[in-house]
Amino acid sequence: MTVARKIEAQIGKWQDGTTFKYQELAIAPEEYSAAAKAIERLIKKGTIQRASTGLFYKSKITAFGNLKPNEEALLKPYLFDGKERIAYITGTALFNRMGLTTQVPKNIRVACRGKRIITKVGSLQVKPVKSYLEVTNQNYYLLEFLDILKDIKTIPDTEKSQVIKFVVQKFKKLSKKEQQKLIEIALKYPPRVRSLTGAILNMISPKEPIIQLKKSINPLTVFEYGLDKKVLPNMEYWNIR
Repeated sequence: MTVARKIEAQIGKWQDGTTFKYQELAIAPEEYSAAAKAIERLIKKGTIQRASTGLFYKSKITAFGNLKPNEEALLKPYLFDGKERIAYITGTALFNRMGLTTQVPKNIRVACRGKRIITKVGSLQVKPVKSYLEVTNQNYYLLEFLDILKDIKTIPDTEKSQVIKFVVQKFKKLSKKEQQKLIEIALKYPPRVRSLTGAILNMISPKEPIIQLKKSINPLTVFEYGLDKKVLPNMEYWNIR
């Protein structure tokens, strides 16, 4: 089978909107030159589109024309190393996806522990943020929740009380094992995040004091948020105002 047919057969098995780089094609290093020519022919045919230099996606044709993948899909090659997640989208793009703000950011923040991810994908300018610990398939969604609490004061067009209510609902859906993992991760975050995390988890399960988080907070430190006790009844115990 020729390199061109090999690539076309592989792409044919993928879902519309799938993004990929040359490294993800089942080709040998000596086949890259032929692969480049095959890719260009597929772009001309409309089978795939170029998102940026060296990054492509399988076209999805709708009644409105070619549908471009969302941010998560376009950035997938930078968020994963093979099948293992190494980074996640945070900042305003995350808050927008979670429905906490209607603002659409000009720059996308990508958090990673091991490297600084700086790139441009189409019109998306990607800027790096250092994650508080290694990102994995198993913990990235917990890191997203903690980032929301970390940035609660700066989420655009959103009341802090609404953010708390949102996070409370998310935490309620976590299993006991996930909640314990959340506590372990929160201990890596700043004290203000540990305090909010402890208060929310303690409110959900009043009979289960979050000892690790409580002990990690300086008893003389007060975190000012201007929250109502109706939103977070136990906030004084967690040094929150």
